[in-house]
Amino acid sequence: MQTLRMLAAMLGTCLGLLAAAIAATGANPTQLDTRSMLPSHRRQKRDWIWNEMHIDEEKTSLLPHHVGKIKSSVNRKNAKYLLKGESAGKIFKVNEDTGDVYAWERLDREKKSEYRLTAFIVDKDTSKDLEPPSSFTIKVHDVNDNLPVFTRQLFNASVPEMSPAGTSVIHVTAVDADDPTVADHTSIVYQVGKGDDKFGIDGSGLIFTKTTNLDRETQGKYEIVVEARDARGKQGESGTATVLVTLQDVNDNFPIFTRDKYTFAVPEDIRVGSPLGSVFVEDPDEPQNRMTKYSIVQGEYRDTFTIETDPTRNEGIIKPMKPLDYERIPQYSFTIEATDPTVNLRYLSSSPTRSIARITINVTDVDEPPVFHKPFYHFSLQENQKKRQIGSVMATDPDSARHSIGYSIRRTSDKGQFFRVSKLGNIYNEKELDREIYPWYNLTVEAKELDSSGTPTGKESIVQVHIEVLDENDNAPEFAQPYEPKVCENAAPGQLVVRISAIDKDITPSDVRFRFSLSTEDSNFTLMDNRDNTANITVKYGQFDRERVKVHFLPVLISDNGTPSLTGTSTLTVAVCKCNERGEITFCEEATPQVGVSIQALVAIFLCILTVTVITLLIFLRRRLRKQARAHGKSLPEIHEQLVTYDEEGGGEMDTTSYDVSVLNSDYAQVQMHSAPGEMAAMIEVKKDEADHDGAGPPYDTLHIYGYEGAESIAESLSSLSTDSSASDVDYDFLNDWGPRFKMLAELYGSDPREEPLY
Repeated sequence: MQTLRMLAAMLGTCLGLLAAAIAATGANPTQLDTRSMLPSHRRQKRDWIWNEMHIDEEKTSLLPHHVGKIKSSVNRKNAKYLLKGESAGKIFKVNEDTGDVYAWERLDREKKSEYRLTAFIVDKDTSKDLEPPSSFTIKVHDVNDNLPVFTRQLFNASVPEMSPAGTSVIHVTAVDADDPTVADHTSIVYQVGKGDDKFGIDGSGLIFTKTTNLDRETQGKYEIVVEARDARGKQGESGTATVLVTLQDVNDNFPIFTRDKYTFAVPEDIRVGSPLGSVFVEDPDEPQNRMTKYSIVQGEYRDTFTIETDPTRNEGIIKPMKPLDYERIPQYSFTIEATDPTVNLRYLSSSPTRSIARITINVTDVDEPPVFHKPFYHFSLQENQKKRQIGSVMATDPDSARHSIGYSIRRTSDKGQFFRVSKLGNIYNEKELDREIYPWYNLTVEAKELDSSGTPTGKESIVQVHIEVLDENDNAPEFAQPYEPKVCENAAPGQLVVRISAIDKDITPSDVRFRFSLSTEDSNFTLMDNRDNTANITVKYGQFDRERVKVHFLPVLISDNGTPSLTGTSTLTVAVCKCNERGEITFCEEATPQVGVSIQALVAIFLCILTVTVITLLIFLRRRLRKQARAHGKSLPEIHEQLVTYDEEGGGEMDTTSYDVSVLNSDYAQVQMHSAPGEMAAMIEVKKDEADHDGAGPPYDTLHIYGYEGAESIAESLSSLSTDSSASDVDYDFLNDWGPRFKMLAELYGSDPREEPLY
């Protein structure tokens, strides 16, 4: 293909030179006498004898430049030549008489390669066309007058460092404005003007590496100047461009410690996993290619310390993996190494593959809290036992001072009050424990460091103590659920009333066996033990008398097979119901809910409450009488005498015979002797103070004689003991119609002809 292009360009050049030679002689190739070549008997056709002209660009001769000549095949003396069209009259002009065409400007093919014009032949006198107009073209021949120019003046490129020779970098392009159809007018030769020792360029403009020693760490960027020359142009003239080549980093360097030795000081109470120090390396690679791996050399405290890589700073962080103890090991010394497993070894020559450094860690002593010998303690004891040592905890001072330790139980809950701990760490229970209430107790025991005087130093630690309460058979079996059995009053013998089962609050073993029996056989029921921890209650005789007993209370004895065996009594409340002929219950009172205490216990509780109430009333009345006595200012014998004889009130003047006012008169006289007239208030305050501080009690025989007040008084007796409720004007018989809740009130206030009045 390249050969064909060259032949076409050479052919075009030859044609251009031939046209130029003809134009230089002033002859028009179209003016050849063609008539002699035609037969004499054929008529000659009138026509133009040309259609194209040629001229070289950038001609250096004086203007105007002769381009060519237009002429028709018909010659007339009065003919006149005219040009019209593109650039006619400006760039191109024609001689009206001869038809010669001239260019009045220097032409540039790169700006315009051809011009289209129209030629006219008209009569000079009439200006009429002698021939039809004819269009023709003036072509501008190319001259190799342009240098190659790069498409850009600055190119940016990159290539990995340490690339092999011949690695492509970038393709640059230069263009030539000359006619590519003319041979060698656009042929370009590339070369590197600056940087040719590292990079080269081929004929197509491809830049490539010429060496394998492109090291980014030595030089990261290169500036190359490339030139583009015309193959047929003038020597020394060329177009240039700049190429900036950046070397891409590859991981071709191993890390190297910045120091050979590192020394750290760390307190012994440092937390496991906390950083204690960092080591650093130098790696000239870029951060994304720094993949340093730190490790401790085999066999040197690898189980005590670890070293981790910080991906951001590429540093090694040393952390303890176990608690440090100054008293046991005050100093650690070991060797660490740094390497990069991702380094491409083909880029390396003889550099080391790893770097090592020596680490020294000095552990400093701190005052540490006591340390328990176990992380937690677990003890067990039988329930219902008291004042027995459960177990012991032990803590010691890890420091060289070896201070003594004091123990205590942290009261985190009420359960802690059941236990105490001695000075030696022995744990005792203060109370009997019941597994059915709390099967587990979790205690927090504190160990405090004490100085020589027994004062806590402030260093303390805690440990969890788990106490398990072991079960013993101390709970009798009971019903598994609250049963509410019902039976028809006309039930037949053997009819099933209810099937019962039992539970035990103690830990029930898999082989538990409950035995059932009735506490008495004197009933209309029979119990049959099914031998599977259940029992059936059936009707013994049948035909219950519902009018007489509507509810039967059936005590059931339940025994377990524990050691020792325990027996409990649970009561079934069986309601007798009315049933139809099919045995379906039609009416049944609700059975009284089964309570947890017996009737005897209820009676005892009621008597206790009544006794407390009576005592409280007696104390209240005693204090009231004492205050009354103190208010009258009498001594204890005087009060006794006056109350016994004071049995009536009213009647006017007769009251004075039953009450001795001498005491009051004498007291008043004494007050008058020591007080100014009108100071009765002061006397009252004195008597009140004496009554408040008088330790003597009221008389004990006043209550039984204080029955009524005044025999001759119109008020008669004020005592409620002789009051008859039947004397009231209100009829309380309607309370009998209000139901059982008002039964007690009806009996107290209502009238009953069967009852005799009480006196």
